[in-house]
Amino acid sequence: MHLFYNPLVTGDHLTLDKSESAHCIRVLRLTSNDIIHLTDGKGKLYTAKIVKPDVKACLAEIEKVTDVPRERNYSLQIAISPTKNSERFEWFLEKATEIGTDRIIPLLCRNSERRIIKEERLRKVLISAMKQSLKAWLPEITSFTSFDKLVRQQFNGGKFIATCSETAENHLGRIYERGSDIMIIIGPEGDFRQEEMELAMENGFIPVSLGKSRLRTETAGLVACHAINLINMLS
Repeated sequence: MHLFYNPLVTGDHLTLDKSESAHCIRVLRLTSNDIIHLTDGKGKLYTAKIVKPDVKACLAEIEKVTDVPRERNYSLQIAISPTKNSERFEWFLEKATEIGTDRIIPLLCRNSERRIIKEERLRKVLISAMKQSLKAWLPEITSFTSFDKLVRQQFNGGKFIATCSETAENHLGRIYERGSDIMIIIGPEGDFRQEEMELAMENGFIPVSLGKSRLRTETAGLVACHAINLINMLS
C-alpha cells in the first residue's frame, strides 16, 4: 500500500499537492478509478478513488474514513541538539518517526555545533517517514528552542536528561515508569556544560545513562526512543 499525505481534507473530495500528484500519476502510474490511501497526519486514514488523474493536482473521491487511535497511551517527547552534519540529524528524525515518537524539539545547547535549522526540510523528512511506515500520526517538530527555556517549561511527566558524566547513576530503563509521559533531553557531541546539568536538575530533570558506550547524538536519541517504546510494548 502506498500512503499519501494531505493535512487539509474537507468534504467528499481531496486533491493531492503537486509533489504527491506527480508521484501518484507519473511514478506509480495510477489512473481513474484506482484506489489510493491517504492520511492527514492527525489520525485519519482515507480510502479514495481517483476521479481526475492530473499530475499537478490529482483529484480523488473519498469512499471511506477510518479513525486510527494513537499507537501509545503515553506521550514521548525528545529534545535533541541537531548535529553539525544535517544528514545524521535527518536520519534520526526518520528512524524516530518509524519507531514512534510524538514530539521532537530541536535543542540549542551551549556546545551545539548547529545553530540554524531548516524547519520545512525537517518536516518533509518526518512526513516521508510517516508515509513509508504507514502511520496515520505525524510527529510534531517544534522551532529551535534554547536549553534554558526548555528546562523551565512545565511538563507533567517523567523528565530525564541523558549524559555521559558520572552524574547519571541510573539507566533510563531502570527508572522510567512504564506508561507515563516522558521528556528526555539528548545533548550535543560535546555533552552538556556543567551549568546546564545543574539547571536541568534544579528544574526536576533526572540524569540518566543510555548504556556503557559513548554514543553519537543521533544514536543516543534513537536508543532512548527505542528503549521507551520497547519498555511499554512489554507491559
